Amino acid sequence: MAEDSDLEKTEQPSQQKLDKAREEGQVARSRELSTFTVLLAGGAGLWMMGASLFKQMNKLLQDGLTLNADIAFNPNLLLPHLSHLSLDALLAFLPLLLLLFLVAAFSPLLLNGWLFSLKPLQPDLSKLNPIAGFGRMFSTNGLVELLKAIAKSVLVGGLGAWAVWQHQDAVMLLVTEPITAAVPHLGELLWLSFLVIMLGMLLIVAVDAPFQLWAHHKKLKMTKEEVRKEARDTEGNPEVKGRIRTMQREMARRRMMSEIPKADVVVTNPTHYAVALRYSESGMRAPIVVAKGSHLLAARIIEIAKENNVPILSAPPLARALHKHTDLGQVIPEALYNAVAEVLAYVYQLRRYREKGGAMPDLPSELPVPAELDPLNDAGKAP
Repeated sequence: MAEDSDLEKTEQPSQQKLDKAREEGQVARSRELSTFTVLLAGGAGLWMMGASLFKQMNKLLQDGLTLNADIAFNPNLLLPHLSHLSLDALLAFLPLLLLLFLVAAFSPLLLNGWLFSLKPLQPDLSKLNPIAGFGRMFSTNGLVELLKAIAKSVLVGGLGAWAVWQHQDAVMLLVTEPITAAVPHLGELLWLSFLVIMLGMLLIVAVDAPFQLWAHHKKLKMTKEEVRKEARDTEGNPEVKGRIRTMQREMARRRMMSEIPKADVVVTNPTHYAVALRYSESGMRAPIVVAKGSHLLAARIIEIAKENNVPILSAPPLARALHKHTDLGQVIPEALYNAVAEVLAYVYQLRRYREKGGAMPDLPSELPVPAELDPLNDAGKAP
């Protein structure tokens, strides 16, 4: 049962899948919205350019029906005359055609915004598969499209018939009116019918556009396995990530070990913790931690310090406090300034003793380490 649930598309599509589908041109499309906008633009274009179109078409009709003796007795002039009339007709309708073309091209922006993708233009032989074609025809989506077409035809046809029926008297009077009066009346009836039909189309668009968005979103839903796979691909394989983290820690450890020979002193616990400090009067406001570790790593730090003659001082409270409250490359806390100052003073005296001889410096004792900085202070004893 768990495996079956993992294969069901119950999860919402991720932003990555939505973006990928958009790049491939897979977006929600509403044919009804495109049809509505094109019809609306055509009606508006005819409303604004109707008078001009009527005059030009009237002129073309007169030119075409006017008897010209030269053309009548010279067939060679007939074809150029027809070409001229056709060109004039095309130029007359060109603004309206350009308007319809632009609206048809940009109407999808109302639903999906700007999108440019060449992938839908790439040939897909699977679309030529007749079995898949029949499957799409008799699928749920095909049934929905059939019901939509029937409902649209009934609604639009019914509204058109209703508009004509409401003005049946005016329609019947058209045949009795002179042509000069009948044409304007016919135009008014056509515009009224057009507005009623557009209201019906608007209702269809109001239903179809949200449905297409919902259907597209549902189509892109993911299974639980797809979600997990995408997460692995996005974040990386856990084993690979673990290996990378291990390598990063190893590289950081090697860098840390290379800094130990440059340290001024290593403060130890003496075996549980080891912290290497370095201080320079030029460019440093306080000593910094160049290496730190516990147990086996602490032992390795002490070993490298011995190999490079770096002074090692056993100061358990100070070592614990430094290990707990500082990170690599950070300066020590202000509360430990006095304790570390005594340690460095001892180191400088020890360095002078090794170089020039004299009295052996005394080891610092009872270093001033605040009790709240010692992580084992509450335990009553320290390792």
